[in-house]
Amino acid sequence: MRKNQPLAYRMRPQSIEEILGQEHITGKGRLLRRMVDARKLSSMILYGPPGTGKTSIARAIAGSTDTSFKMLNAVVNNKKDMEIAVEEAKISGQLIVIMDEVHRLDKTKQDFLLPHLEKGLIILIGATTANPYHAINPAIRSRSQIFELRPLSEENVKTALKRAVENKENGLGKMPVAVDEEALNHLATASGGDLRAALNALELASLSTPQNENGEIPITLEAAEECIQKKSFTHDKDGDGHYDVLSAFQKSIRGSDVDAALHYLARLVEAGDLVSIGRRLIVTAYEDIGLANPQAGPRALAAVEAAERLGFPEARIPLSNIIIELCLSPKSNSAYKALDAARQDLLDSATPEIPLHLKDAHYKGASKLGRGVTYKYPHDYTNGWVSQQYLPDKLKYKQYYHPKDNSKFEQTLQEIYVKLKPKHK
Repeated sequence: MRKNQPLAYRMRPQSIEEILGQEHITGKGRLLRRMVDARKLSSMILYGPPGTGKTSIARAIAGSTDTSFKMLNAVVNNKKDMEIAVEEAKISGQLIVIMDEVHRLDKTKQDFLLPHLEKGLIILIGATTANPYHAINPAIRSRSQIFELRPLSEENVKTALKRAVENKENGLGKMPVAVDEEALNHLATASGGDLRAALNALELASLSTPQNENGEIPITLEAAEECIQKKSFTHDKDGDGHYDVLSAFQKSIRGSDVDAALHYLARLVEAGDLVSIGRRLIVTAYEDIGLANPQAGPRALAAVEAAERLGFPEARIPLSNIIIELCLSPKSNSAYKALDAARQDLLDSATPEIPLHLKDAHYKGASKLGRGVTYKYPHDYTNGWVSQQYLPDKLKYKQYYHPKDNSKFEQTLQEIYVKLKPKHK
């Protein structure tokens, strides 16, 4: 039966020693490895991108212990299946339940499983591509260790491909497969760390390539390119990785790294996410460039509007222009930081009283209440300015705005600000 399964399934590791990559959780001395070595597992959630080995690691963990395990799927299997698993656990004393798509567990299934997790009768190993802090019920999450899996390196993928070619029991070892080094390199690179995709492409190439005159099945670079169809870019617009790209995009602009910002822009362009690009550019122009270059905001908005009118692929042209400009512009966050400081004081000061001379004095009887009586109208004075108190008494010597000195515009603002700011007496 196993021989009829896809190569990626047949080559799944049977023990934790066979796992490639993920040394940050399976390496010697790491928590997961210590749990396995001690044969003392607790419930856990494995999450990460497709093809990183979540289910394989779960099976390898189970295979490295003396505890029986059962494979379930949160979508396919119903409560009755879980009741059967619990009965098996009662007979054996304990059961590891490997739950694919664990984030899809509905409330009924969760409520049924929770008491058995509490007792330790069931050890849950959940696998998911969704960030458990966003997608998994807190009741399940709080009872589980969380381990994040990372995309495999190209070397990891190449090692796995070579294992599959040489393995006679579960791999392609009984076939006269000869894989060019260029083909291996391409499969490792184009799979983007997705080992399942790389193994599937290798198997397809092996089964679809005729033998040559030497009786070999030659897997060339051309065959590898055709079979993997250049799967080098992955981007899930609704997934955790999407927000990681957006975060890296904005931080690269803030850090003035043109090349990094263009790299992340390319990823967002390939994903076709014009809305998120536009939003990040506009907020970055005001948040990170700010008063150091006041025209950055309007120019970013103009570039975004031009991109929206053009649509892809031409939208990339105004976007690349404005990104380079924003990256190389001087930076200042003084404006919004000033507002945040003022807001915090407002929260801490319990809404201090507005000075009487600033209160509304347009209604009859306002002067009798002292409203606006001593107010000085700035336009009646030289240069349209007169010294008077505007902040409430409790905050009258506060300074929220702290100008940056890395641009001529804000240096000018600083000079004016210092000149006009009332001095502490």
